[in-house]
Amino acid sequence: MRRVLVPAAVFALLAAVAPVSAQAPAACDRQCLAGIMTSFLDAVVAHNPKAAPLAGTVKFTEDAVAMPVGDGVWKTATKRRPYRVDFLDVAQGVAAVHTVLEENGTPVLFAARLKVVDRRITELETMVVRNRQEGVLFAPENLTQPTARMAYMPQPAERMPRQEMVNIAARYPAGLRVGSFVTSDVPFADDAYRFENGMRMAGPGCTFQPPACENMKAQRIPTLPEIKERLVAVDEEAGTVLFWLDFGRGSLPGAAYAGKSLVTFEAFKVYGGKMHAAEAILEAGTLGASSGWN
Repeated sequence: MRRVLVPAAVFALLAAVAPVSAQAPAACDRQCLAGIMTSFLDAVVAHNPKAAPLAGTVKFTEDAVAMPVGDGVWKTATKRRPYRVDFLDVAQGVAAVHTVLEENGTPVLFAARLKVVDRRITELETMVVRNRQEGVLFAPENLTQPTARMAYMPQPAERMPRQEMVNIAARYPAGLRVGSFVTSDVPFADDAYRFENGMRMAGPGCTFQPPACENMKAQRIPTLPEIKERLVAVDEEAGTVLFWLDFGRGSLPGAAYAGKSLVTFEAFKVYGGKMHAAEAILEAGTLGASSGWN
């Protein structure tokens, strides 16, 4: 008995005094993910990738094109503007953002997705929209602070299970696929709206063919059977679901957009069993191109 107990006791003692560095890293909570996003954005405008907590194997894309870290927006961005909406998915270790940067005083719409593992960024996906030709719509001057609806944090009784939030959000691209939000039965709130690149395109106060655009569910929409979707983040606490969407053929009519497709990082505010808002940063991408993350 003595020979068996002594090694066991020694093993327990060694485990108790093991250095902290040998233990598993602490999980990255909401505050942690938001802080990593801030560090990343600060590093971009400082043109200094070393200031961001990047993993050695980090993969970086800008507008679906793979680049070395330090190229693209890392070289051109000069300032962060106050507008910023975070989408923090603690369960998946994802921090995403809609924000506005500047390039020598000129506003730039910016969306990003960071995959965080052991508090290091392993994946870095970005979208940069500099003008109306790139963005189809372009009103960064309207993005001075988050909308009241997107900033709202649902009360505990209003929050929904993760999968139910995703199911409701997915009815939006399903409606575009068949050309009807009525057919896909999106449960829009009565005052639901759509905000795209700073422009209110549907809901009360909309600017796109009013008054027909005021009822978001009944609004006339195109039929886009090629639309592709990828779930980016689910923020249960904030009541937001973020999708990457490629609308496919027919989403950008006109000769100016031949060979192009509408691509978005589209956020849906979902709580209390309803969809209350859709807010997107979008651009004209190459028709049929991969996002680099499919």
